[in-house]
Amino acid sequence: MPGLDGVFRIAHISDLHCGGPYFEPNLLERAISEINDLQPDLVVCSGDLTTFGFKHEYQLARGYLDRIDCQSLVVVPGNHDSRNVGYVHFEELFGDRNSVLRKGGVAVVAVDSTEPDLDHGQIGRGRYPWIEREFAACPADLRIFVLHHHLLPVPGTGRERNVVYDAGDALECLLRAGVHLVLSGHKHVPYAWRLENLFVVNTGTVSSLRLRGNTRPCYNVVEVNGTHVDIWRRHPFHGHERIIQFDTGTFEYEKYTGRIDAEVRAGG
Repeated sequence: MPGLDGVFRIAHISDLHCGGPYFEPNLLERAISEINDLQPDLVVCSGDLTTFGFKHEYQLARGYLDRIDCQSLVVVPGNHDSRNVGYVHFEELFGDRNSVLRKGGVAVVAVDSTEPDLDHGQIGRGRYPWIEREFAACPADLRIFVLHHHLLPVPGTGRERNVVYDAGDALECLLRAGVHLVLSGHKHVPYAWRLENLFVVNTGTVSSLRLRGNTRPCYNVVEVNGTHVDIWRRHPFHGHERIIQFDTGTFEYEKYTGRIDAEVRAGG
C-alpha cells in the first residue's frame, strides 16, 4: 500500500559492483540509510551487484541488500554478475533470475538480459509471450519492466553494444503489453527517454567510482501518486534533482536531463 502521504515509492539502485577495486562501501551504506528514511514500498536492483560474479561478492551484496528495510525487493543480474558462472550464486542467494511482483496497483516484470561471460545482452523472443501474459494476468495502474541492459541508447555511454540485441522486438513487445515504465542500469549514466507511451529510465551506479565524464554515484527514486509519476536522481550525501515527470493517463511529460547531458559532454 502507498505511504501515509498517498505516494507509492520505488527506490531503484543499480551497479553496486561489490568487491571490486572501485567499490565504495560508504556510498552504498549512505544510500541504504537514505532509502530506509524514505520507507519505500518497493526496491528494484537492476544488476551488477558484483564485479566478477564470485560467490564472496554475491554474499557481500546480499548482506547489504538485507539491510534495506523493505519487504518487496526485485533483483536481476547484470553482465558482471554472469561472469565466472556467477548466475549460479545469484540463484542461490536471490532466487529466480526472472520474476514478477504485484503490489499496490503496480505490476513489475523483471528479466535477466545477460549472456554468460559477455558484456552484451538480449531478452530473447521466447520470453515475449511470457512477458505479455504476466502483464495481462492482473489489472495494474502502473506496469514496470526491469532489465539490466539498455533498451535505448544513452548519451555518453559509448558504442551501441550496450543496447540489447533484440531491442526493437522487445520494445514492440512492451508496447503491446501496455508497459508504462522501463527501469535499467548498466553503463553508470542516468537518463530518461519517452518512446510513444513508454518511458525508459536509466539509473547510474550507486557505489562505484567507475564513472563516465563528470557523473556522480547515484540512484533513482520513483514516486507514484495516482496517474502522476515523478522520478528523482539522488546522490548519496549530496541531495537530489528530478529527471522526469509524466502522467500515465494523458502521457504528458517533462524531462530534466540537461545537467546529465553536460556531465557526459566534452567540456561539460
